[in-house]
Amino acid sequence: MSVVPADVLPGALGAEGGERRAAELGPRARMWPALVAVYRAQLSRARVARIPLLFVATFQSVGIMVLMRGVVDGGGEAESVVAGSSVLVVAFVALNLLAQYFGQLRASGGLDHYATLPVPPTAVVLGAAGAYASFTVPGTVVTAVFGCVLFGLPLAHLWVLAAVIPLAGAALSGLGAALGLLAPRPELATLLGQLGMSAALLLGVLPADRMPEIVRLARDLLPSTYGVEAFARTFGAHPDWAFVAGDLAVCAGVGVVSLAVATWAYRRAAVR
Repeated sequence: MSVVPADVLPGALGAEGGERRAAELGPRARMWPALVAVYRAQLSRARVARIPLLFVATFQSVGIMVLMRGVVDGGGEAESVVAGSSVLVVAFVALNLLAQYFGQLRASGGLDHYATLPVPPTAVVLGAAGAYASFTVPGTVVTAVFGCVLFGLPLAHLWVLAAVIPLAGAALSGLGAALGLLAPRPELATLLGQLGMSAALLLGVLPADRMPEIVRLARDLLPSTYGVEAFARTFGAHPDWAFVAGDLAVCAGVGVVSLAVATWAYRRAAVR
């Protein structure tokens, strides 16, 4: 009867191999499946809670346009009001509510749950941002249609919202997530989110021609401004699509940077 070393038997492990195998964890989830899973989880979780807030955001934007109707008759100013009010719905949800969500998640220790999962940090940030941005689609479309009817603007190019909503939503969602994750307290995250939404309201809805020069400079620093400009340019009889594409490209670039900052802020907050 021959003697065979135990470490060569099928299914057997030596002491060193056993320690190595025991130390190995399951493979990390791939980026795309993890992103889809987080997106679906966030969407189902927030569907009931966020619908009333989406109604508030839409009602707020519609109310602003009704008020501005008594001041603005038409032309370029009306285009700015309609475009700014439509993008304001995106700012309310993607910037304000997302800042509050991540601020509360950090304060309550909810980040520890995600930190224990084999999910890339980028998937967590993008999944949550995408879910919140998705809630803005109905309200933005309703606001845009109502504004066009109210001010007598053409409806022919409303399809550009298919690009404005995700790109402006990405830029504002990344900013909102970063504010919520970097704020030391949830109250401060809420305050920063509301200040950001107020900036989108004042600098996006009001016609730029009536603003002082220093306010115009501040307006150029706001990510939502370029979504507003891209949408407003499509109301003309012959839109300059090169400028529309340029504004959307700026939104896309800011979105990449802001989401990268939010991912870094998530990693920073998750290890503390």
